Amino acid sequence: MAPSSDKPADSASAVFDAIHEIMHLYRAQQYRELRAGPHDVTHIEAKVLGYFARHPGATQSDLVARSGRDKAQLARLVRGLRDKGWLEATVDETDRRSTRLHVTEAGKALARTLQRSGEHLAQVAVAGLDEGERRQLLALLEKVRVTFDTQA
Repeated sequence: MAPSSDKPADSASAVFDAIHEIMHLYRAQQYRELRAGPHDVTHIEAKVLGYFARHPGATQSDLVARSGRDKAQLARLVRGLRDKGWLEATVDETDRRSTRLHVTEAGKALARTLQRSGEHLAQVAVAGLDEGERRQLLALLEKVRVTFDTQA
């Protein structure tokens, strides 16, 4: 993929421009699939639902800490997911001030559908790479991630 700017192809900025462009294309396709699907779900709702599907019993505060998003925005999203019947809340038995969130059966079915759609889109995205190239790309991206982790 050629950089979309005048930067040299080997510059650090060009690498991150390419990563950003790929993620933009991926999310745009994902958004089109969400809109075309039978459910009225936004990209961010799908992300939040997926978080609670992977972390049953997590709190809204856990989501805020993990995502870095605005607390009020996430509160509205969680309330909307509860209103749609995709999330349910239970009071934490050890800390009555805390509410644990769980994906409902309808939410689990939706999360599975969204997961399958994401997996299909990922397969389409890397269809031009052979297995060795996929492993190499994954290893290189992991090195970048580790560098970020050690700088934090």
